[in-house]
Amino acid sequence: MPENTTPETAPESSAGSSTGGTRRHQAGAFDIRNIIGWLIGAYGVILVLMGAFADPETDKTGGVNANLWAGIAMLVVSAVFLGWARLRPVYVPDGAADDD
Repeated sequence: MPENTTPETAPESSAGSSTGGTRRHQAGAFDIRNIIGWLIGAYGVILVLMGAFADPETDKTGGVNANLWAGIAMLVVSAVFLGWARLRPVYVPDGAADDD
């Protein structure tokens, strides 16, 4: 790919496309990885806050602050999903909805 061509405007190869040089754009907010990442992240923040400021009730969990550790794990998973979506975006042809 030439140095000045961006992936968003790069024409697709004619071998995989019947329309030739179509423009592509990222799926963005509609990428399911973003939705999953933000939801897991929101629940992770809630659990971290509950683990840090609420009664940890360690007698029920064998001495472990389960909310805090589960929240931290959810924040890590959220970061993985959001990073994955950012590093490997899904490109959609501009006329994808018009094909139906």
